[in-house]
Amino acid sequence: MMVVVATDSSSTPSNDKPRRPRRTRMTGAERRQQLLEIGRTLFATKGFEGTSVEEIAARAGVSKPVVYEHFGGKEGLYAVVVDREMRRLLDMVTGSLTAGHPRELLEQAAFALLDYIEEFTDGFRILVRDSPIPQSTGSFASLISDIATKVEDILGREFKSRGFDPKLAPLYAQALVGMVALTGQWWLDVRRPKKAEVAAHLVNLAWHGLDGLEPKPRLIGHRKS
Repeated sequence: MMVVVATDSSSTPSNDKPRRPRRTRMTGAERRQQLLEIGRTLFATKGFEGTSVEEIAARAGVSKPVVYEHFGGKEGLYAVVVDREMRRLLDMVTGSLTAGHPRELLEQAAFALLDYIEEFTDGFRILVRDSPIPQSTGSFASLISDIATKVEDILGREFKSRGFDPKLAPLYAQALVGMVALTGQWWLDVRRPKKAEVAAHLVNLAWHGLDGLEPKPRLIGHRKS
């Protein structure tokens, strides 16, 4: 009597090699964004001179010609990164100026810059470096000047209502914004005291002056952290 044994074909050894999962190919826009993010990180940590096209391409898993295809080289990639960060910071600061009281406006501007430093640290590190190539949106100094121009209009109205010379508004705007920007560069690395406390001390100095400093400055706006 012949016995037929059924076998499970799924357990039969096969000479076929396991298939590798297919890699999803990026669109042109996705690849461009990937290269921008990689470049942003490298420029922040190594600077422009310390970053190479070879390393950018290697981290992206592509060949060097792909970087050249999207940006024309390292200089083009750097220019786009800087332009984007400058626009982001300008939008964050000018968009924050919504309050009616001048002191709270100053608080909002201080918080906006510190928010940017906290959320986009790599971007700020790139902006405060001396750019080795000309940028379409200018330098960090010109960006600060653009922000000061927005503050100038607010100060001008306030000066006029208080009987002060509105022609001095540009001077005070540059002084205020410059003070906040330089303090932000210092806070970038130390991160102490906390953000809200830094903002409170900035406003304390700007609002009261050295002669009228409050021993324990407070914030009057809705932002507390």
